[in-house]
Amino acid sequence: MTDLSCLPYSVGHDAEGVCLQVHMGPHRILLDCGLIGESSLGWANEAQAPADWVLCSHAHADHARGLLAFHRQFPQVPIYGSEVTAHLLPLNWPDQPLAEVDFCHALPWRTPIEVAEGLSIQLWPAGHLPGAAAFLLSYATAQRTYTLFYTGDFFLSNSRLVEGMPLDDLRGLKPDVLILEGSYGAVRYPHRRQQENQLATRINQFLAANYAVLLPVPTVGLGQELLMLLRSHHHFTGRNINIWVDAAIAAGCDAYLELLPHFPSSVQNFARYQPLFWDERVLPRVRRLASDERPDFSVPSIVLAHHRSDLNRYWQQRDRRWITFVPETAPWETLKANTAVTPAAELTPARSSPRIEPYLLSSHCDRAGTTQLIHNLRPQHVVFVHGSTSQLTELTNLEELQSRYQLHLPSTGSLVELPIGEMFLQPAAPEIVHEGEITETADEITITLPPSIAEDARWLQLADTGLVEARWQGEDLVLKGISQQSLLQRGAESQPQFTLDCCATCTYFKEQHCWNQASPLFRFKVSPEGYCPAFEPAAEGSIEGSDRAPKPAP
Repeated sequence: MTDLSCLPYSVGHDAEGVCLQVHMGPHRILLDCGLIGESSLGWANEAQAPADWVLCSHAHADHARGLLAFHRQFPQVPIYGSEVTAHLLPLNWPDQPLAEVDFCHALPWRTPIEVAEGLSIQLWPAGHLPGAAAFLLSYATAQRTYTLFYTGDFFLSNSRLVEGMPLDDLRGLKPDVLILEGSYGAVRYPHRRQQENQLATRINQFLAANYAVLLPVPTVGLGQELLMLLRSHHHFTGRNINIWVDAAIAAGCDAYLELLPHFPSSVQNFARYQPLFWDERVLPRVRRLASDERPDFSVPSIVLAHHRSDLNRYWQQRDRRWITFVPETAPWETLKANTAVTPAAELTPARSSPRIEPYLLSSHCDRAGTTQLIHNLRPQHVVFVHGSTSQLTELTNLEELQSRYQLHLPSTGSLVELPIGEMFLQPAAPEIVHEGEITETADEITITLPPSIAEDARWLQLADTGLVEARWQGEDLVLKGISQQSLLQRGAESQPQFTLDCCATCTYFKEQHCWNQASPLFRFKVSPEGYCPAFEPAAEGSIEGSDRAPKPAP
């Protein structure tokens, strides 16, 4: 057993940031620093630094806004992150000279870097935001190597500009401790692409009703995702629409443009044929909006504004009705604190106020994704942070987790001891749930599953003939593969019911079609009970005609 513990300076409840101090033997590591203001720093009056290293998972303010104050107080302590995170971090302090905020050292992906004797750090892509990283900390002693995996914010699904966390590469890692976020608690959400389609449809409906659309977003992340959605979705491509981007969001877009080699190949291909963001030629047009500039409403308009700016600047323009889309997962108080706005539920006909509509565009894992990551990593300890107390409590109360892992729900300032049992028996991995998509057309319904499902040995039995049968079992639809033996048995069982001369007993009846060129039904789909003058009895013992039946013509 070794000294392995976690001291939260802030666990990320509600509007709080995330800041965790981890002890691994004699080493102290600070995981993120999203504390608000210097007065909230637990070490503000300390001469000794609270950590020997700082790891920044990504550039969002709730994980990074306290780093500048930390660096000013303890400039000798190195701060590490991915190359993209190091590039985006200065956007958290736009008023500071670049030389003062360029303090993050970049580490390579998937490569263990030894920062002290026996202590190494390895970065893994976490999805969620460009450059977002999960950290694998390894501490080697003479007896064994102790491992801790910290996700920061993570997302398994792909978004417009970020590929999801590579779960297949992490499967079976078996860290001693897993510290992960639970931002969405135990709820389940629709697939990300379905959410995008729903949002695009609602925006399109309000544009058609002559509304101006306002989208409050942070500097990096959601705003750029929405721009890519608006530029590529079929509701908007080729339409005479102006998309206005205010200065704070535009700075994030410019930073993204300097990082194109780090984006998914699909984004790089898009950028080869047209500008990623700023475009006056291709519709819809994307334009910068100066701080004192009034948007041109002569054509349908969408405005992306910083979520902490005064949105009354737009709502006070009474020559246009406004609809403001607010993320469903963002606290209403955050928006209301910056603007004099009344919630839609409190409006009366005599009071004029902008219309507010929530939307969902998830960038964190829901219950299915969170449990999937835990079951694939199979740790001994699971520490939940970053979410409301009720959401994190829902996760720790899940029976499928309680029966397999040692769960922890820490509070700010409370030390969490993480004893590692030398004889800990890793629980058997539960059945992996494969999520797919359903596509429905007028002619057919297609169920698409990920290729990873074929890695299971049982897949060969299911896909033996390429045919499946589906039946309802309560509210669930059960798919069962049809084997070759089952097909033969079905054919043998169905043969005796046709004792008269009919298509089913004709030598030219093949695959429910007639293949007798002398028949007027040649190449037509026919009923097994049908009959025509060109009937010829099939050889005894054959199924749907004999081997003499010609093959269908191409």
